[in-house]
Amino acid sequence: MTEMINDVTEEAAEAMTVEDLAELCDSRAATYELLARLYRQEVDQELLDELIATDYPVSSGNDLMDAGYYGIAKYLSNAWVDPLMKLSVDYTRAFLGSGIDTYSAAYPFESVYTSEKRLLMGDARDEVLAIYRSCGLEKSESWTVGEDHVAVELEFMRVLAHRTAAALRAGDEERAYSLINTQRNFMDDHLSTWVPVFLAEVHRFAETGFYLGVADITEGFLEEDAALLADLVSDRD
Repeated sequence: MTEMINDVTEEAAEAMTVEDLAELCDSRAATYELLARLYRQEVDQELLDELIATDYPVSSGNDLMDAGYYGIAKYLSNAWVDPLMKLSVDYTRAFLGSGIDTYSAAYPFESVYTSEKRLLMGDARDEVLAIYRSCGLEKSESWTVGEDHVAVELEFMRVLAHRTAAALRAGDEERAYSLINTQRNFMDDHLSTWVPVFLAEVHRFAETGFYLGVADITEGFLEEDAALLADLVSDRD
């Protein structure tokens, strides 16, 4: 997947066929889906089994992603005793903290990083909610986290990437371009403005190679995807 993104940014997006781009969007959607799941809640047995069975790339073309894949693979290969419990403890430590204030963990909410007093439910939450609704989306009732939680923002990108692939296959290039432009704007105005700082705090609070690896993969993937979206928009312009 990452190799495909790098090929696009280096060889120019116009060289791709419509189906190539649709497949790339499907791949992007799958990565966003996994990352959203990892931040949304603790790893359960089903997900753990899938992660253990995964063949992680040795060389993806992005150093951060390579480090992240290696860290996760190494951790899982040695996780023999109560891995779910250990991951749950680290998830709580890294993302939930003590609950006393917003300085005791890497709280995964945009408002924490974009408001002066690191408060929840700030302007960022209202902004992303308005964007979701403009795209005809509402947060599922099964998702108990706030709208500016990193998992929800990543899930939003998954939905738009999936819609882009569908529009391309339907021959609706105007809609596909509009969706790509929306993703690029959301990346620039939201994800890129706070997620790198959030991930730096993950490195402060997480202790397992697993969640440190997740942070590295997230940072590397968002770097690659931001470059891809910028190329796709500039190519159209």
